[in-house]
This record gives sequence, C-alpha cells and structure tokens, in this order.
Amino acid sequence: MRKKIIAGNWKMNKSFDECMALVSELSNMIKDEYHGSAEVVIIPPSLYINSVSRMLADFNNISSGAQNCSNHASGAYTGEISAAMIKSCGGKYIIIGHSERRQYFGETNDWLAKKIDAVLAENLNPIYCVGETLEERESNSHFDVLTKQVSEGLFHLNAEQMAAVVIAYEPVWAIGTGKTASTAQAQEVHAFIRNLVKEKYSNEVADNLTIQYGGSVKAENAVELFSAPDIDGALVGGAALQSRSFADIIKAMA
Repeated sequence: MRKKIIAGNWKMNKSFDECMALVSELSNMIKDEYHGSAEVVIIPPSLYINSVSRMLADFNNISSGAQNCSNHASGAYTGEISAAMIKSCGGKYIIIGHSERRQYFGETNDWLAKKIDAVLAENLNPIYCVGETLEERESNSHFDVLTKQVSEGLFHLNAEQMAAVVIAYEPVWAIGTGKTASTAQAQEVHAFIRNLVKEKYSNEVADNLTIQYGGSVKAENAVELFSAPDIDGALVGGAALQSRSFADIIKAMA
C-alpha cells in the first residue's frame, strides 16, 4: 500500500515567531483531530527547519523538509544549502524542481537530476515537481512536457532509488491562481505519470510510487481530489499558511 503524504510548502513566508506559532497550532490540531495514516510534511523556509524539527520530535506522523537544496555536497558555493545540512537539522523531505525554481532560477531537468542525486545520497526523500504551463496544456503538448520532465529528471535512477522519490504534479496554470485542475484532469495526469514509471521500471515500483497533486488545493476541493485512485496526497501552497485550512485538507485524506 503506497504512502499518502500531505505536504505544506510555505515558500518565502512567515517570520520565525509566526512559524513557531503556526507549527504549534497545526501539530495540536493534527493530534486532536486527525486519525488517518497520511504523513504530514511541514516545509518552512530552510533557516527554520531545525526549530520546526525539534518542535515535531514527539510526533510520529509529522515531518519537516526543505524547499530546495544544492546539487553539491559541500564547498565554495556561497548562499547554497546542502542536503546534508538539511538532514542534520532534522529535515526528511526536499522539494526539487518546483515550477518557481524552474521559471525564476532557470533550473533545467538535467540540473534537477543532479539535485535528486544529492538528496538520495543523504538518504532523504525528494519531492520532484512536474507540471505544464497553460500554453502547453492548451496546445495539447502537456503529456510530452511531463514525459520529458519525468524521464530527464528521474529515469537515470535505479529501482531502489526510485522507491524513495515522491512526485508532485503541479500544473503551473493552477499554482496560486485559484484555478484547480478538475479531479478528472488530475487523475488523468497522475495515471499517465504512474504508467511512465511502470514502463521504465516495473508494476511494483509504479504501484508503490506516491504522486501528489498541487495547485490551489483547498479544504473545499481536497476530498474530491483525494478520492481519485492515483492521487496520493497534496503539495499545498497558500492554504498551508493557515493552521485551520491546512488541518482541514489533512483531514480530507482518510
């Protein structure tokens, strides 16, 4: 049975005190209200990871993570943060290839493949983001885009390494726009991605792969999205910045 994962990507938001207050509120809500088996991942700005991890130490079903990392293990790379540093602060997951990193910082699939390797070298779990723009969707080239992103970013891995990867499908046209892919659209893409993995590896690897949906996920649409057979959770943006809204999304995953 594949793991269900609900992750909250805080992006570049919250002061330290606001971060600590939100984690406290959220963890208590999860403790009191959520009785499902999904893993919750809180992904704050990287300089807060150590404090968040310490606050979550007594929670078995809540982890912390990072929004990005370097493809280098160490060295003269001013401003960069390595996977080993994130691990030493208690982080378990690292987002790789978010569309904002691709768009604003020019990260290519080949570059992201190196970051995937860096994350796996530390026995951490990458959350590898893929997704098409509105233009690519409307031109009906989104499956070609997704195939390229998945194959170039991940298919150099062996089956054992692939088992540690989480994929997040985030249509770029739905991120922060208020637009959400319909459940049918999301399910179609999730099934397509799972089949790509099946063709490259095996039924077992594909069946055990966690594929999240991301893109204006809210409590109001989470139940329907999570009802789709190939949607295994969510990578949540704006709604993760409020304890009540994020807790309600988590509760939508039975």
